Amino acid sequence: MRVPADSEIVAPEFPPELEWLNVAFLRVDKLMGRNALLVEFWDFARVNSLRTLPYLKAWHERYSPLGLRVVAAHTPGYSFGRDREAVAHAVERLGIDHPVVLDSAGGLWRRYGNKGWPGRFLFDRRARLRHVHFGEGEYLDTELAVHEVLREIEPEAKLPDLLEPLRPEDAPGVLLEPQTADVALPRDRDRLELVRDWTDGEDYIEAKDAGAAAETSFTAGSAYAVLSGADLEPGVYESDGRVVAKTPGVRLHGFQFLPRIAAAAS
Repeated sequence: MRVPADSEIVAPEFPPELEWLNVAFLRVDKLMGRNALLVEFWDFARVNSLRTLPYLKAWHERYSPLGLRVVAAHTPGYSFGRDREAVAHAVERLGIDHPVVLDSAGGLWRRYGNKGWPGRFLFDRRARLRHVHFGEGEYLDTELAVHEVLREIEPEAKLPDLLEPLRPEDAPGVLLEPQTADVALPRDRDRLELVRDWTDGEDYIEAKDAGAAAETSFTAGSAYAVLSGADLEPGVYESDGRVVAKTPGVRLHGFQFLPRIAAAAS
């Protein structure tokens, strides 16, 4: 959503107590004047964030030499995401080069009034909010807004052509079918069919022995299980809606679903 150029909404400062990856730290007041700022709230264990990531990386690569500073604010949706080393490992594995600020307690999220993963905020060189979007999509509108704020910094700047959609469902105007709501555990334990013993934890259910299984029914284009514990790397795993623990200690935090493109009307 575009925000008027005379908006009175300005970029909140990054709290000094937050840790950073890929840079020592950044301050909004030091960026302004010669830079625009794009802040995206994300979580390495949210499939929607991972699907948006290629666009964010491309914008960083294309526009950072022209004055755009891209900052990824990692606000975890699951308990394992509060661990600095888990986030650092994910950032390295995903090939993220732009600055990442660790918003482990969600204070920055609240300061921005963010509403979900991903949440995107674009500020101009005067730190005024110019574009905001929650969830996937609006990649074309975002990049057009980036061009606009960069032209305000350097009117004669040579800007690259706009990115083509990376997936068919990313194209503007594509209609998507509704999907099953995500499963969050242990709250939604009654939405699962469980085999053997699982015990409730802070934001997961934990398999007590090998062979324990959990299954959910869903209507969606694809499904992902959120797993941690045992010897698993914490994060999202593509799934058919069923998880079988190979060893005790596997933690199932929930399932996430993605829509499919709606069939064309006959």
